[in-house]
Amino acid sequence: MTESYRYDVEILHLLVSPGHAYFGRARDGAADVPTTDAASVEVVQGKGIVGDRFFGKAAHMDAAVTLFAVEALEALAAELGAAPFDPLLTRRNIVLRGAHLAPLLGQEFALESGVGEPNGRVLLRGGRPAHPCAWMDQVLAPGAHAAMRGRGGVRCQPLSGGVLRRGPAVLISPVPLEPAKAGEFHFEVLPTRRAAGKSS
Repeated sequence: MTESYRYDVEILHLLVSPGHAYFGRARDGAADVPTTDAASVEVVQGKGIVGDRFFGKAAHMDAAVTLFAVEALEALAAELGAAPFDPLLTRRNIVLRGAHLAPLLGQEFALESGVGEPNGRVLLRGGRPAHPCAWMDQVLAPGAHAAMRGRGGVRCQPLSGGVLRRGPAVLISPVPLEPAKAGEFHFEVLPTRRAAGKSS
């Protein structure tokens, strides 16, 4: 990885949960599963975050760790006229402040945390957008599912192991980022079925 650009960010939350709260539960309601907002997490190369529901799952090897910009959630609440949302309800693993994530799709980048602590650097590859699920309308606010599309975060593959800690961190990117755009729509939003046949 080429260390071209370094950005000061903050790791606000580190979510670890052994079970799915929303996935596959369209009729049953959200599951009450243990969820930890950890002070630190261990990331294992190629497997994900120790203790998390995606750890070591073959189908999620390229998307085992999700990153999310809290600015997107703050913008969402403002647009919907709602009180601030709990970032843990989005079920993203790593909630950052000051991180412009869209340019990291397809890129190898690193997060460094816990200055002076051992193994504080984790190398990641941005895989695909972390699209929100319909549960956002129930656990956040009506309209949140549609409003969160295009800025739901990035699913990543861990290319190295290490320990990430809450607090000040550095995002090391091979491409330039614009932290002021952290809460903006980033990714292409697919057209609805009704509009899919229209030409522009």
